Amino acid sequence: MSAGTATIRQSLRELLDEPEGPARNARAERLLAEAEQSGDAPLLVEALVHQLQVYNYSSEKDKMFVPFARLLRMWDERPDDFDAFMTHHLFWMFKWVSSSMVDQPHIPLAAIEKWQAEMAHRYRLAGHSTRAVHQGELEIARHLGDMERAGRAYAAWQAAERDRMANCHACELHEQGGWHVLRDRDEEGLAAWAPVLEGEHTCAHEPHAVLAASLLPLLRTGRADRARAHHLRGYRLVRPMESMRYAVALHIEFCALTGNEARGLEILAERPAYFTDDGNPGSLLDYLAVTAVLMDRLVALGHGAQPVPGPAGTEWTAATLAVEARARALALAARFDERNGNGYVGGQTRERLARRPLLDRLPLGVRAARPAAAAVPVPPAPEERSEAPERDLAGLLAEAKRLSDAHDPQAGPAWRAVAERDGKDGEPDVLTVHDRASMADHLAMDGERPAAEGAELFATASRLYEEAGDAGEAVAALARRAFLLSMDGAGDEAAREIGPLVVRALALHTQGAATARQASGVLVCRARIARQALMRAEDEKAGEAAVAALDRAARETLEFAEPLRDEDGVPSRLAEVLGFLADVAGFGGDGPAAAGLYTRAADETVAAGLPWFAVEYEARAGRIQVQLGDHEAAERSVRAALEHGGSRLPAAGRARLLLQLAETVADAGRFEEATEAGLDAAHWADEGGDEALGVYARHQLGGWLLRLGRAAEAAAVLESVLPDIDVENHGEGMLVQTLWWLGDGLMALDEPRAAAEHWLRAADVARGWPEQHDHAMLAQLAGQALYRAELNPEADLAYTRAGELWRELGETAPLVRTLRVRAWIAIREGLPGLAPARAFMAEAERVCEEAGLREELADTCRQTAELIAHACEEDPGEAPDDPARLAYEEALGQVDRAVAVLAPAGPEATAQRTAAELMAAWLEADLGRPEGALRRAAAVVAAYEDVPPDTDETADARRAEAESLRAYVTGAGRS
Repeated sequence: MSAGTATIRQSLRELLDEPEGPARNARAERLLAEAEQSGDAPLLVEALVHQLQVYNYSSEKDKMFVPFARLLRMWDERPDDFDAFMTHHLFWMFKWVSSSMVDQPHIPLAAIEKWQAEMAHRYRLAGHSTRAVHQGELEIARHLGDMERAGRAYAAWQAAERDRMANCHACELHEQGGWHVLRDRDEEGLAAWAPVLEGEHTCAHEPHAVLAASLLPLLRTGRADRARAHHLRGYRLVRPMESMRYAVALHIEFCALTGNEARGLEILAERPAYFTDDGNPGSLLDYLAVTAVLMDRLVALGHGAQPVPGPAGTEWTAATLAVEARARALALAARFDERNGNGYVGGQTRERLARRPLLDRLPLGVRAARPAAAAVPVPPAPEERSEAPERDLAGLLAEAKRLSDAHDPQAGPAWRAVAERDGKDGEPDVLTVHDRASMADHLAMDGERPAAEGAELFATASRLYEEAGDAGEAVAALARRAFLLSMDGAGDEAAREIGPLVVRALALHTQGAATARQASGVLVCRARIARQALMRAEDEKAGEAAVAALDRAARETLEFAEPLRDEDGVPSRLAEVLGFLADVAGFGGDGPAAAGLYTRAADETVAAGLPWFAVEYEARAGRIQVQLGDHEAAERSVRAALEHGGSRLPAAGRARLLLQLAETVADAGRFEEATEAGLDAAHWADEGGDEALGVYARHQLGGWLLRLGRAAEAAAVLESVLPDIDVENHGEGMLVQTLWWLGDGLMALDEPRAAAEHWLRAADVARGWPEQHDHAMLAQLAGQALYRAELNPEADLAYTRAGELWRELGETAPLVRTLRVRAWIAIREGLPGLAPARAFMAEAERVCEEAGLREELADTCRQTAELIAHACEEDPGEAPDDPARLAYEEALGQVDRAVAVLAPAGPEATAQRTAAELMAAWLEADLGRPEGALRRAAAVVAAYEDVPPDTDETADARRAEAESLRAYVTGAGRS
């Protein structure tokens, strides 16, 4: 073989490690041209095979037919140019060509049937099973909608013997499950897919495809949680694979049918070329159809004008893309029907286009950065829906008064509606002076309004109340104005104003000119102003004074209001005062008293028929109860807050409570429930437009999923939230923790290179922290990942960094571990001789001895022995000076030293000591000392004589290895 052909062969083998796409295809074409110029026929065969492979797994699948025909002709003319491996590939690829033709409407049906027959003929001549042939016929029959023929083909496929030409188990199970689902047997389909979904059978494209195929069957059978998990796990797998457009289409369809339209838009935006790549018209039809379904959902939700991603060169809205995608899908389906001579594909396409949501809402837990116009409205709770016609001004006024009398939080918006209608043409003036005072009063309470404007409105309200003869409400309005000033930072002015107002209110109440609600309201405002002073206190002295003022104001209010608790509006005042006293207890460090007072405050509001006012008290009680370690009480408090808030909770408020609930149950170790609440929290944070809360909820959710062992879901969530975390808004700690968790998840998914990237990024952030333990740990984790990815120089750099940090921190055990791994890296990198590796092990040994680390010293001795034995390329000879024998003798000495080091440790070192004994036994066996090997094996068995079988995994493993050694030494285990 010339140097040129060897280079081409190596390049061909490297092709399959490159990402799918036109760049890989173009390189395959260049290598094919070079192979043709070489004059080496077997090399040309190999180049054609590789070209077929890259075409098959790309958007240019239509290019595979010509090179396959050429390859087949070469086989017919000169079969000796094909070695056994290439011969296998030729017959294997027959399946690809035959099945792929159905996705090309320009290929006549007769040609497809001819190729299918040709495949059957050639398989028969080559002595292959007909299993793959029948599977190919099933695919043709399914495409044509000939279910009778498909049923026969399915039965014949299952009956035929499996051989080397049969598809892998994972792909076959995908096809079997798909057949059941097509026949409306979702449960049977999911059962067929189970071994693939559970990891028993996998391949380069499975479980990727099965995860996507399972989404709608899972929804239809009521397994929404699993469908969510399969979407998160599956989309991560297919996202980088250009050839998986049909699977991506299933994920978009899932989003469209579960209230996740924004997520669907994000997926659409990631590969604009999917709209136009026409190398596989079958998957293009799938993609266009689900795009139309998604756009139809947006239009139905009132977002037809929303800008959306679509084919390049045009600015699309949901409405225009809906029309375009539907028209193109139906036109493409018509081409298939014309080729097939029936209307099956068109019927299936129209059925898909008509699909409607299977769920109104399925929170996914991943970021969906929807533009404002695309926000999907949340339907109102059933009790809030009304078919009543739009009210006139009189109706709006009546509703506002009703809500005010009920102390309903919606009173404010109701009065805003009155203000907006008041004075319009054709509207009679139905508002009294008192009504106008109430309107100004409620408008002033609007939190979005500038404080100065709100203060002016409160003053106006007070003046109008006086004009209407309601002196009590007039003074209460001025008290609310003073409280507003304190919230705006004018605490001193507010404190000066509130004192005289309290005196006046109490006097009016004594005279019968102010109700208990009005007078107690003024007293409550004084307490509110004191609390504001406490929140703004700049030093300890000011804080202590504010606490004293709040305590005094709250107790005076309680003293006034308690005897009047049956008066209208007073219970809510009592509840607020109890809340203030809880604040005082909390600031004083009396958590139990604070929690009890908040709970009493909540009970007061519920008893008064105002449960929505209990929410904040219950939430505060829950937070303190967690701090006190009473998770059951905390959970009851938060669940009560959610119940009492009901449909009146704004989306962001609901999100905060759900997140609090999630954190509460997570603190109790119930991560499954935490995950469920966290999913809902992230969803409602998005609905409420609280981006920061949504980011934090997803961050926490990723951690909980990881704790549950659901690494694929955790990785999807954490990858989604990572771009939204920035140091300025969220802090370095949250960024590092997210990167740390993401690295853990990726390692669990066997993606060590990506894990290392995240850990190294986290380590760089932690580099600047005063405490360097996290920095060292992250560097070591990155080293582990890089070592597992066989990126040895990079791994050595990471371990070097970690080792230096451990040395500075004085943590010798992890330092020793870095040194040992660096020894193995030196062996991996093929450094000359054992000297570099021995040097690392010797340094590790020295550190262990200085620090008195018995177990680490023993492990270092054992690993040194492994390293020495591993470096031997031959078995030990008989001669005393044989190099391999000398090496094994040295290794045995190191293991004996490990055993001796562990001897004084007693029973707690049994597992480590017996592992070393067994290693020594194997070395003795290889050195031709069966008696010593058997003696050591017997000692290991004796170490576990008091441990019953099947009660201790380590004991069982040691006994099994000892038995294997005995069989090896006595000859029972040798061939």
